[in-house]
Amino acid sequence: MQTQAVGTLRQLIETASDIVVLTGAGMSTESGIPDFRSDNGAWQDETLAEAMSDTYLHEQPHAFWQKFKQVFLREEFLSARPNPGHLALAALEAMGKRVRVFTQNVDGLHQQAGSSYVVELHGSIRRAVCPMCQQRYGLADMLAEPVPTCHWTNVKGAECGFVLHPDTVLFGQPVRQLSEAVLAAAHCDLFLVLGTSLLVDPVAELPNYALAAGHPVAVVNLEDTYIDGRAAAVVRGKIGEVLPLVVAGEG
Repeated sequence: MQTQAVGTLRQLIETASDIVVLTGAGMSTESGIPDFRSDNGAWQDETLAEAMSDTYLHEQPHAFWQKFKQVFLREEFLSARPNPGHLALAALEAMGKRVRVFTQNVDGLHQQAGSSYVVELHGSIRRAVCPMCQQRYGLADMLAEPVPTCHWTNVKGAECGFVLHPDTVLFGQPVRQLSEAVLAAAHCDLFLVLGTSLLVDPVAELPNYALAAGHPVAVVNLEDTYIDGRAAAVVRGKIGEVLPLVVAGEG
């Protein structure tokens, strides 16, 4: 591990009281969740990727849920637990720092780890909503039926019955709370990029708002990113190995 880069990252975190964090797939892969965009990822199957779209959900809701469960509600997701990287971010918050997490992941592991300020830019696999009556449901409800439907009943005892929509952002739908992420990036002491190669817009542009406002950007990622040349610190390594060292004041 690059001792100098880790030391610089530690200093940046120590001196920052308001840290904005952007996390991507690399944060979750360390908990055993597959990266959809990797060479063997789900999105290499074009038919599967097309099925995870807003259009497919509306046109074929029953078939959609079969494929959605195949992609998102399989064992790797359901059994995943926060890794040391997630826990390190929660530890920073427990130390009194303001830590705002904006994640592209849909697994809910940041919240499980104890982070209190988490914005799920791509939604969550752990929630669903009825498109008709807006009744909300949790993961247990989604798993209880092959195709989850709304069981809300009106005063006459009639059941709603509509097929639920998952809370995840599907292809064809906009990223959520992007304006909040932009404002946070422009008003922080440190912008921390964890586990994302910054290849997909508009989220990939967020570090630029921090830099434009004069705030340092630090990157922990196994692969290169376009922002590396302008970052105050770049560490090539696993988040679950790097962050605990930094938070513990080592390295």
